[in-house]
Amino acid sequence: MSHHTARIDLNSDLGEGFGRWTLGDDEALLSIVTSANVACGFHAGDPAIMRRTCETAAARGVVIGAQVGYRDLAGFGRRFIDVRPGELADDIIYQIGALDAFARVAGTRVRYVKPHGALYNAIVHHEAQAAAVVAAVRSYDSGLPVLGLPGSAWLRQADAAGLKTIAECFADRAYTPEGTLVPRNVTGAVLHDPRQVAERSVRMARGQPIEAVDGTPLTITADSICVHGDSPGAVAMAFEVSEALKANGIAPAPFVEGNG
Repeated sequence: MSHHTARIDLNSDLGEGFGRWTLGDDEALLSIVTSANVACGFHAGDPAIMRRTCETAAARGVVIGAQVGYRDLAGFGRRFIDVRPGELADDIIYQIGALDAFARVAGTRVRYVKPHGALYNAIVHHEAQAAAVVAAVRSYDSGLPVLGLPGSAWLRQADAAGLKTIAECFADRAYTPEGTLVPRNVTGAVLHDPRQVAERSVRMARGQPIEAVDGTPLTITADSICVHGDSPGAVAMAFEVSEALKANGIAPAPFVEGNG
């Protein structure tokens, strides 16, 4: 992020209920975040939830992104699946198209793509799956920006394919010294203190170093901060992050220009 533009996007995973099961407070988060990564029915979400989430996002001026994942409702998309690349590409196109239908019904469009969960983590290094997701986005709409981890195979391949890439950082996740996320099953992988998370977010937005899990300084350059929607106290955390940014002269604003 360049230092003269004091603004940064806040994104969160939304629409992650299924049927009568609810997860997260989408209503509240949609008044805080500037971009919504909406589940497309494969790892979570269903048509009614997709429609409702798109309508609320559109009404509040929150940009809608397709959060695409493995077809694994029971595992919430958090388990790696060795999908053949061609099949994975088709799964991704299917998900973007489904969410785009509900976005259009709500008077807007899917404006970016962000992989979810195990797929997000896999394509940091998994070249073939990264290529499949890139191919899917390109064939659906080569104008869609993609969101991902800085230094990932996914963003490198997307960039090489001519897609606009947006690097993101995580407000409430611990980082390894290499700049990757500490796996969720490791103690301390998720940060729970809203003050600490807000302070880290301001540092990341300013391009200042944060502490990696082993205490080494780590500088992460990103245009979007991910705040989690499904942890306890997620809304309070997102609000605190947003307020801390504003207090430090950084305006939360979508990375996608205009409302087309």
